[in-house]
Amino acid sequence: MTSHPSHRPVSALRARMIEDMRVRGFTEKTRNDYVRNVRAFAAFISRSPDTATAEDLRRFQLHQTQTGMQPPSINSAVAALRFFFTVTLDRPDLARWLTIVREPRRLPAVLSVEEVTLLLQAAPGPKYKAALATAYGAGLRVSEVVALKVGDIDSQRMLLRVEQGKGRKSSCPREGQVGQPGTLVGTPRISGIGALLSLPGRAACNRICPTPSV
Repeated sequence: MTSHPSHRPVSALRARMIEDMRVRGFTEKTRNDYVRNVRAFAAFISRSPDTATAEDLRRFQLHQTQTGMQPPSINSAVAALRFFFTVTLDRPDLARWLTIVREPRRLPAVLSVEEVTLLLQAAPGPKYKAALATAYGAGLRVSEVVALKVGDIDSQRMLLRVEQGKGRKSSCPREGQVGQPGTLVGTPRISGIGALLSLPGRAACNRICPTPSV
């Protein structure tokens, strides 16, 4: 399923799965991803997914591995199929045959002060410079940066209010604290922006992040 109009008929089974996801508040993107993964599984076994067996699931995951599919994609399919079998079909006995692929933890690349300077200098204008500085300094996702509003900035306490972040778990966020420059202490959904003050591009950030009038 895609968000754009489609003339492809929706089967009763798919419609039920979509209803199950809507009841649980899944986002449109998640619903589309889950339907796409279940459809891929059905194409692999060449029949309706509600007739699948444990052996079908084993062969499907083996096929994914042999074709070089990366762990994030495999795990996305596992999540979709687990939901389909556990919730929509009420067959948790099949869902237990699905295996999550563990990914090795990798240390993040930490930029030096000079590299951060070059990154901000490469921005085409103050708007993009502020977006990069906020994302890097406060540890925000792209979707969280573009959703920020002037009213989300608490310049007195040096806090950013981030609502409806990943998983939409921040509708009622708690206050965080600002530590030393370069460190963020508090909840991940309320990110201190004190770290931004020690980054190059401070003036540009301050110019386009005005203090709320209320």
